[in-house]
Amino acid sequence: MILIISQNNEITTTEVIKWLLKLDKSFIRVHEDEVFDIKIQEKRIYLESPRNCFFIDEITSVWYRRGGLKFNRLHYKNEAINLNMNEYQHWLEDYIIKVLESKKHINKQSNSDINKLLVLEAAQKVGLDVPSHFLADTTDDVTLNKTIIKTIGGNPRMENILKDSSGMMYTTIVQENEDENFFITFFQENIEKDFEIRSFYLNGKIWSTAIFSQNDNQTKIDFRKYNDEKPNRKVPYNLPKNIEQKIHQLMQSLDLNSGSLDFIKNDGKYYFLEVNPVGQFLGISVICNYLLEKEIADYL
Repeated sequence: MILIISQNNEITTTEVIKWLLKLDKSFIRVHEDEVFDIKIQEKRIYLESPRNCFFIDEITSVWYRRGGLKFNRLHYKNEAINLNMNEYQHWLEDYIIKVLESKKHINKQSNSDINKLLVLEAAQKVGLDVPSHFLADTTDDVTLNKTIIKTIGGNPRMENILKDSSGMMYTTIVQENEDENFFITFFQENIEKDFEIRSFYLNGKIWSTAIFSQNDNQTKIDFRKYNDEKPNRKVPYNLPKNIEQKIHQLMQSLDLNSGSLDFIKNDGKYYFLEVNPVGQFLGISVICNYLLEKEIADYL
């Protein structure tokens, strides 16, 4: 039995499930709003929610896409007992997650959020080129019009930043100095690009796509500012073997067996930008006819 941990309306998950059905593979899809009770039946751990139920020893492989397993906890009136039982319940939940992650898997709930600063250090250690970068709380050392700012965290979205509206933090060029100090911010050299590359990694295999975003003022700094009227051209691309080997070393050092990686190509150099363990890959799969959804279904 395959366990899929995802979000309710996550399209990529649905596309993989279509292949699982075609391949006649049994699966359970867990949504992010499900909450499980931990039970014991036949001396085996049994998880039950209003939507799903299964023995954890029946799970043969796990795909962590997004969301996460959530559990009901018992609460006690006595504060000391409640604190003690909370600890017990935590370790039981931890055991369940680690047992599931020890099975054949694609990604893990426990390391789905990675530290971008540590990733850049790891990338440099394996020999990948990384744009020069630094942290600062002023613009005193910033070279205007040649430096960009990016979020340190992995999630660029801000929900309900204004009433009933969300926002996206895009990569931006610093064009003027700030008079006052601000929260510590990530600054990076702006690399003029020939084009961008999005690579999808799965258990040692790599599929790459060249994204020609530099010819459109709307997308040249951040291709996520999609131009729906004139989309960026995207084509299949083969990274040099030595770069693919370094990607493999990087992913192993991060304990990741899947993820989406971003690069910039400039005058024969490939600059690593970031890796997202649960990044989007469906778009490049369709455009480049990579059938990554089937690759995932086959592996599971």
